[in-house]
Amino acid sequence: MDVAPVDPRDVLRLAVPAFLTLIAEPLFLLTDSAIVGHLGTVPLAALGVASAVLLTAAGVFVFLAYATTSVVARRIGSGRRTAALEAGVDGMWLAILLGVPTAAGVAVFAEPLCRVMGADGAVLDPAVTYLRIAALGIPSLLVVSAATGVLRGFQDTRTPLVIATAGFTANAILNYLLVYPLDLGIAGSAIGTVIAQSGAAAAFAFLVLRRAGAAGARLAFHPGDVLAAARVGAPLLVRTIALRAAFLLTTWVAAALGVIPLAAHQVAMNVFSLLAFALDALAIAAQALIGTGLGAGDAPYARRATSLMTRWGWLGGLGLGVITAASAWILPPLFTSDPQVRSTLTVALLVLAVTQPISGAVFVLDGVLMGAGDNRALAWLSIATLAAYVPVLLLARELGTSKSPQVGIALLWGALAWFMAARWFALRQRARSDAWLVVGAR
Repeated sequence: MDVAPVDPRDVLRLAVPAFLTLIAEPLFLLTDSAIVGHLGTVPLAALGVASAVLLTAAGVFVFLAYATTSVVARRIGSGRRTAALEAGVDGMWLAILLGVPTAAGVAVFAEPLCRVMGADGAVLDPAVTYLRIAALGIPSLLVVSAATGVLRGFQDTRTPLVIATAGFTANAILNYLLVYPLDLGIAGSAIGTVIAQSGAAAAFAFLVLRRAGAAGARLAFHPGDVLAAARVGAPLLVRTIALRAAFLLTTWVAAALGVIPLAAHQVAMNVFSLLAFALDALAIAAQALIGTGLGAGDAPYARRATSLMTRWGWLGGLGLGVITAASAWILPPLFTSDPQVRSTLTVALLVLAVTQPISGAVFVLDGVLMGAGDNRALAWLSIATLAAYVPVLLLARELGTSKSPQVGIALLWGALAWFMAARWFALRQRARSDAWLVVGAR
């Protein structure tokens, strides 16, 4: 049997625009951190708490993009273009149904959510203010996620790049104007973000619906099909909740270490997100190519593509690790004038740099299994790695509470490095098996 070759140009055609799209968001989140950070250490710490809650509330539904990409790609591979678009429309309906009540819940319970994350004293009020306003953008975030998944399934990563660049540029400009010239403080940052998110959602929805209408796909809300889309994504929801729980617990420990480690952790997590999104470009390429290949019945192609992209993941992570280590003393002054926060942030960035090669492999293998629709396995593997992480994280909290901010943050981010190593081991073992190599449209 002839094995279809894997053309590296196919990977690059998908990965490069996806890379630029993915790094746009954390770059502008870093811009937001810089804008708010120059208001003072307290507003920066408040942004860290509120962002952790907000990203968790929206992030648990990231399966809207992942599951939609996989389903659409498989149907495209099997020649069912109209059915692929209908699956995408169902995903967007599901995004609205999930987004509206989630936004309402976060806004109503903003104060207790911030308290749970460790916010108190002077940090609590600005954190609650930001979270209540920013919650209004959650439905838009979910629509963007679902619509992006549709386009990725069609192996179109350029259109999301254009919309994301425009949206995040508008976000940065609005935030600066609202925070400083209009003197709205941290509330201005939240308002600007919601406006930009709403515009991006409208653009994505228009493009997907226009493509679906032209293909004669069903656009109306259909409860049965939307429920089917939810069932496909349910295991990925479990997987994402487990991952978000890990990061929420990490922020909770950072808050227990004090305001200085928490402020430094906020910026370091934004850098982590930037690097993760950069490496996730290969994961997106993996989702589209693996889904299409398996949909077309070509399991050997999927295996070869996995090997190629995993090697690239290791190399990409190594390169980003070197860059992160080299910038560990350059970045901190951009975000804060507090010398303690600067030195603490430098330590976090150095630990982060060491973890990047393994992170590259983790994100690629995650994308491979998502593209294959191996969602139940991903759910169980995520639960297992969370269970392995919690004792190590609690130990870091115990050891770091009485230490200097620099030692505390080193212990915290060392625990996070252990978490990434556990994820890599679990995903590698699954990818080595043949259980995920299921061919066909489903």
